[in-house]
Formats: sequence, C-alpha cells, structure tokens
Amino acid sequence: MFSRLRSDIQCILDRDPAARTAWEVLTCYPGLHALVLHRRAHWCWNHGFKWLGRFISHVSRGLTGIEIHPGAKIGERVFFDHAMGVVVGETAEIGDGCTIYQGVTLGGTSLYKGAKRHPTLGRDVVVSAGAKVLGGFEVGDGAKIGSNAVVIKPVPAGATAVGIPARIIPSKAGESADVSGTERKFSAYGITQDDDPVSQALRGLIDNAAGQEHQIAMIWKALEQLCAQQPAQMPGDAATRETFEADKLNQLLDK
Repeated sequence: MFSRLRSDIQCILDRDPAARTAWEVLTCYPGLHALVLHRRAHWCWNHGFKWLGRFISHVSRGLTGIEIHPGAKIGERVFFDHAMGVVVGETAEIGDGCTIYQGVTLGGTSLYKGAKRHPTLGRDVVVSAGAKVLGGFEVGDGAKIGSNAVVIKPVPAGATAVGIPARIIPSKAGESADVSGTERKFSAYGITQDDDPVSQALRGLIDNAAGQEHQIAMIWKALEQLCAQQPAQMPGDAATRETFEADKLNQLLDK
C-alpha cells in the first residue's frame, strides 16, 4: 500500500512543476486523495459491499470534486491534475501512467446494465481539460485527447483526437508513443508544437514566405547579372528596356 502511495506521489512530482515536496502533494492534492479513497471503494465494490463502496465514493466526491464510480478500474501512476469536475463511469478503465485534467468525463452512451458502457484508456494517455470520451471503446497507449474534444470512436495508439466530434490525427511515427525502450517526455495537456494545428499552419506560411523571398532574390540577382554583362545592348526606351530584361531573364532561367 505504501509503495503504491509513494509511486503516486512521485508521478505527481514528475509531472507537476508546482509540486514542491512529497508532503505538499500528500496533504494538498485532491487528485491523490480521490485515488486513495477510490481504492477503498473499489475493494468494497469487488467484495460485495456495494453500498459501502458507493458511500465512500460519495464522500470522496464531496471532499475532492472528483466523481469516480467504485466499479471503475484505475491503474498505477495515474495523475488527476486539478481535476475538479472529473467524472469516471462504472465500467471505465484507466491504464497505468494516464493523466486526467479538470472537467473530463469518461461516460457511457448505453443504458444496458452489465454491458461495457464506458471507455478504456491504455497506458500513458493524456485527456485534456473539458474533454468528453463517451462509449465503450478503447483509447490506445500514448494517445492524447485535446481540450474540450468529444470523442465517440476508438483512438489508435499514439494518435491525437481533437474537435467536436473529435477527428483523429495519426501518429507521425505510425506507432504508439509507449514503445518499449523509447524515451518520451510528458507534455502538459497533451500539447506540443507538432500536434497544434495553428502552429503547423503558421509554420507552413512562414516556410512558404521564406521560399518566395529566396526566389525573388534569385530573380534580382539574375537581372543584375544581365545588366552587367550586356550594358551596350540595353535599349534606351524604358518600356522596350523592360521587355528586353524580361526576355533575357527567361533565357537565363531556361538555361
């Protein structure tokens, strides 16, 4: 029990730069308190003490603002960051190393009792603030769910889901971000420059503008070379001179 608690505290220290000491995390982080209480509630639920499990869950909700059904399965090193308003349904499963931010709902769309109604998150999944993951499907290892996304279909390992309804952005590597032996760096709210569509669009515009500037510079250089090589052949009239320069430039470019 204490080794798992130490692991939970360490994962918070690793992912939250605001966390200064283990004592601060132990006493002031409601996400950790919700996990500890959920484990008691989950034990009661699995051993037939259904009401007691629900009661512990209810008390935990009041103390932490995080509502986790006692039937939900939660792995190790899971971090509920801020996490006010998080709802985790009865048949939801959260894999090891996941990070859940505030306002997230792992909900169900089916009313059939006993069915798998809530999502399963693989290892190291990041679900950003306000996201809704609805249904009994899987979110693959290392996937990222963008802020306020509404996910209603499976997300492949290593992919990113953004928008309403969520669209899937495949992993560039075509594989899970949780590949064994690959060094990974945690990104807060699952946001990196490679995943941000606005950043990608701006980068494309900048690259395009730089390419055009380079082409213009080459054209001016070619014109200067033509003028230096054939000054005596240049017509005196301005309009004729412009036509002459254009013809010579086309000849140079053709070469």
